[in-house]
Amino acid sequence: MVDFQHGVQGRRVIDRFDGVISGLGTPAGLRVVVGHWPRSPLGSFTDVMVERPDGHRLLLAPSEPVAEFVTATYTFDEVVLGPVDHVERGNRRQVTAGPLECAWTVGGRAALGLLLRAVPGPLQTNRRWVAALDVVARLVLPGVRTVGSAGQGRREYYCARDLHRITDAVVRWEGVDQGGPARVEPPVRFGFGSTPAAPGHTRITTLVERR
Repeated sequence: MVDFQHGVQGRRVIDRFDGVISGLGTPAGLRVVVGHWPRSPLGSFTDVMVERPDGHRLLLAPSEPVAEFVTATYTFDEVVLGPVDHVERGNRRQVTAGPLECAWTVGGRAALGLLLRAVPGPLQTNRRWVAALDVVARLVLPGVRTVGSAGQGRREYYCARDLHRITDAVVRWEGVDQGGPARVEPPVRFGFGSTPAAPGHTRITTLVERR
C-alpha cells in the first residue's frame, strides 16, 4: 500500500486524495455533495456533485483535468466547468460554484465519528480493513459503501477518519433558496454508493486503484 499521494504497486496505480466530504439534502429536494481536497495528485481543489429533485446529476468542476478524473469514476448527466470557490472560517464552510451557493456549519462529532477516531491511523487506510467495513456500512448506513468498482478498471476505497454533524445550512440554486439542511433522500446516484443520509462532514482519504 502507498502512504503518500500517488504511487505504483505492481502494475496498479494508487491515487490518494486527502480531504473532507460534506453531504446534505434540502427541503426542496436538491442534494449536494462537496469534496474539498487539499492534497491530491491533481493538486488542491474542490468539486461539487449535485442531484436535482428531477434526478438530473451535475458535476461542478474547477478544471478539465479534475472533470476527466471524476467522470472516469462517477456518472453525471451534465458537467459544468468553472471556478469552485471554497472558503473556511472556523466551523463555517462556504462554496460557490456555477448556479450553486452553499454555506454550512460543522457541528459536534457524531457517534460514528468517535468510533472512527478510535481506529489506529495506519489501519484507517488499510484496504483490507476498509473492504471489511463495507459489510458493516451496508447494514448501519443504508446506501453507503466503503469500497466498490468505479468503472474503467478502477476500484475505489473510502477511508473515513472522522465524522461531524452539519447543524445548519443555506443553499441557493440559480438564486432560489432551497432551504436546508435536510436528509439526503433519496440517496444520490453518482456512483456505487451514496453519502450518508444524515447531513454530515466527513474527514476522509480516498484511494483510487487503477491500471
